[in-house]
Amino acid sequence: MRKNIKLTAAAAATAALALGLTACGTASDPGATSDSGGKADESKALVVAASPTPHADILNYVKANLAKKAGLNLEVKEFTDYVLPNTATESGQVDANFFQHKPYLDDFNTKNKTHIVPVVNVHLEPLGLYSKKVKDLKEIKAGQTIAVPNDTTNEGRALKLLADNGLITLKSGVGSDAKLSDIEDKKGLEFKEIEAATLPRALNDVDAAVINGNYAIEADLKPAKDSLALEKADGNPYANFLAVKAGNENDARVQKLAKLLNSPEVKKFIEDTYAGSVVPAFGAVK
Repeated sequence: MRKNIKLTAAAAATAALALGLTACGTASDPGATSDSGGKADESKALVVAASPTPHADILNYVKANLAKKAGLNLEVKEFTDYVLPNTATESGQVDANFFQHKPYLDDFNTKNKTHIVPVVNVHLEPLGLYSKKVKDLKEIKAGQTIAVPNDTTNEGRALKLLADNGLITLKSGVGSDAKLSDIEDKKGLEFKEIEAATLPRALNDVDAAVINGNYAIEADLKPAKDSLALEKADGNPYANFLAVKAGNENDARVQKLAKLLNSPEVKKFIEDTYAGSVVPAFGAVK
């Protein structure tokens, strides 16, 4: 059994509220880290919020194989949604998070007035179209229903995937910012907006669904093998990264973890473990 701490949404929200009221001057406080020259107590655990797969798996690999030698005390907390990791980071409940890409973070910060910033890219999870009812794109026809993620950035990304594969036509110029209202020609298809985490369970109720890579893997789907269509990695802006609250970027513990997450060992772990369903995407966030 892995020794991660798994939080329910209710428990995480309660803890975040309590810590938000009492956490002044902690290592997660900007004044205690980079604003003071990165002088956070390096012996204190760096607590990172992460989606279970592949994010927590990658962090657990680092914890078990690389962190001790680097002098990093790493603690992983698993969250199963796309909201609490950022609110917990903002409030100081955790020191960092690892679950999201830049378009999602930009949208989240704007809507929630949070101050989360990326530190370093780690990997890409190609978005894919899956079905339990058809085995080929050519079998998707007018009158069928496709489920898509209901959050702004992943819905646009899903619609772009469908357009790139000829299933719909989008208005000129909308790209990955597309909304359902930007579909110029649905070609007779119906669409159902569903929370990203629940899309794999919706496969029995729709004809096909566009699912994020991490949720596909958790549902025992193999993106490289099972998808009807899969995003291309080249030039993809949706790399997932380590993120912190603004002001904490230079925390020495954060910098140690960033270096480890971009190490040759982690690259090999990702390639060996996920066989193309998750791919390394190291480097600075653009």
